Amino acid sequence: METETDIIPIILCGGSGTRLWPLSRPSKPKQFLSFGRKHSLFQETVNRCTGKGFADRAIVVGAEKVRFLIAEDLVGVDVHADILLEPSPRNSCAAIAAGCLQALKRNRNALVLVVAADHYIPEASAFREAVIKARADAMAGNLVTFGVTPTRPATGYGYIFTGEELIAARKVNRFVEKPSPVRASEFVDKGYLWNSGNFLFRAADCVAEIERLQPALARSVSRAFENAEADLDFIRLEREAFGAISSISFDHAVMEKTDRAAVLPVDYRWSDIGNWDAVGDMQKVDPDGNSVTGKAVMYDAINNVVHSANGLTTVVGINNTIVVSTRDCVLVADRSSAEDVKELVATLQHEGRSEAEMALQIFRPWGNYEQLDCAERYQVKRLLVKPGCELSLQKHKRRAEHWVIVEGVAEVTIGDEVRTMRADQSTYVPLGAVHRLANRGDEPVVIIEVQTGDYFGEDDIVRLEDRYKRDPLPAGVMD
Repeated sequence: METETDIIPIILCGGSGTRLWPLSRPSKPKQFLSFGRKHSLFQETVNRCTGKGFADRAIVVGAEKVRFLIAEDLVGVDVHADILLEPSPRNSCAAIAAGCLQALKRNRNALVLVVAADHYIPEASAFREAVIKARADAMAGNLVTFGVTPTRPATGYGYIFTGEELIAARKVNRFVEKPSPVRASEFVDKGYLWNSGNFLFRAADCVAEIERLQPALARSVSRAFENAEADLDFIRLEREAFGAISSISFDHAVMEKTDRAAVLPVDYRWSDIGNWDAVGDMQKVDPDGNSVTGKAVMYDAINNVVHSANGLTTVVGINNTIVVSTRDCVLVADRSSAEDVKELVATLQHEGRSEAEMALQIFRPWGNYEQLDCAERYQVKRLLVKPGCELSLQKHKRRAEHWVIVEGVAEVTIGDEVRTMRADQSTYVPLGAVHRLANRGDEPVVIIEVQTGDYFGEDDIVRLEDRYKRDPLPAGVMD
């Protein structure tokens, strides 16, 4: 049961993670990846923010296009949350402001912990202890960030130079953006801290500083929040008002300008997993320094990062190399060029390659589907329909469908006929026929769907009835 003094987590679930392509894509960004572990980064973040001293119900602020991934991951760790949906990306300041308004709606004295959904902090207990330690400074009116003790002169992180002592934290003397290698070494020698981008403060104090330092942004976020609408388990911020917001980070908008900035030095392991080189650093390595996830065989290979998502990946006679293999893409890069993967993805996007954007597995409110094969006149998908869920009543103008039930018991509607189908049974949905697939049982339904025709885009779906109130969208748009 949540109490007045419990810390409310605000989990920022935006970002596309393009430097971790091809595993991370806009349709399934890095916070929803597990990198071979039991839980995704988002689920690990949620779990870190539970237990004594934390509110039972978190607040998650994320993009509309990943809303079903958020909901699915929360179910996977049995955690409930208020899910605020951003109609468009506007960086962290707007997201934090909206999260604080939701916290104040629940508790006018709310103390909130703002965390990124995609960070790696393996010592969860040390993280919780640091949060509790910073509580007194936050209650005193400070906006507290957590400064990580550097383990190397990293150039990909911002740095914090500390000032006078407060209660447990210290005043922030100044923030420094990502430095050159020489300056990074100087900062480490002088005791600067890495800026983790996680915060603890009273929601009212944060809102007050945003109103003072970014008044136009504060007004727009307030309008978007006041005009928000409930949609299933989501809270949709009002599109027009949110679209008027400037895109700016919380660090630039507030922390670098406020006189309330404080930092608690911490020494737990932390990484924002910004690229594949960082993935290698967080994983266990073999005696030759290779970080391997999935099925892979190494021969005469040293200090490589290998992620094999499907099938067997073999590596022979190379060093300091990144090899990432998925069912539809292969990435090979020098570890020193890990940051350049973002530029590669930009090139793929410019060329209009679908692999830059769309993952093979796409989540919907009813479950998910995965593309197995695709050619000019056919497409094969694997669909999983969750218990109690159903696809929309729909039809297609340019494709017919063949369904084979693999697991579970499905209710199949084709035209005026409604029938029950079980594993090993199949049916045909003619082009133009009104149809629906539903799961009325307690176990998942899995089907193999073979589509035939001359076009397979998602905008060929004509929805006639839909429990989830969706409209047809252009091809490739996740809904």
